[in-house]
Amino acid sequence: MEAILTDYALPCVCAFWACVGFTLMYNIHGLGKLIAGVGGALGWLVYLLGGRTIFAAFLAAAAIGVFAEVMSRVRRCPVTGYLLVALLPLVPGGGIYYAMRHCVAGETDQFLSTLLHTLGMAAALAVGAMLASSVFRAIFPRLRPPKK
Repeated sequence: MEAILTDYALPCVCAFWACVGFTLMYNIHGLGKLIAGVGGALGWLVYLLGGRTIFAAFLAAAAIGVFAEVMSRVRRCPVTGYLLVALLPLVPGGGIYYAMRHCVAGETDQFLSTLLHTLGMAAALAVGAMLASSVFRAIFPRLRPPKK
């Protein structure tokens, strides 16, 4: 039970609060803060359950994309705010840092390995979010918000 709390619940709670804090930069107010936080926690949970691989990042981005599309239709707000904020915990900033650290230290093999993994993570996030959004809009075209 303790392993579930420390391995899954606590990281998801941290991702939730990180996303809620990041909503200040995107001017998201009220209930939108909690929705963006839930999206970040959902994405992080999918990533953890997927085994912390590049494919898990793809699945997490797809889950966040669908969640953001649904919530934006429910609240009649732009998808971009929910999507970008919820993807924040998955961005491979640490991988970029460690790749540059290996590069400066002259560790070419480690640099290339870390850089390729980081680029794979970034590509998986972009493709997952884009694919989920495109498929969602193709399947549910009637759920588009009414034009003003």
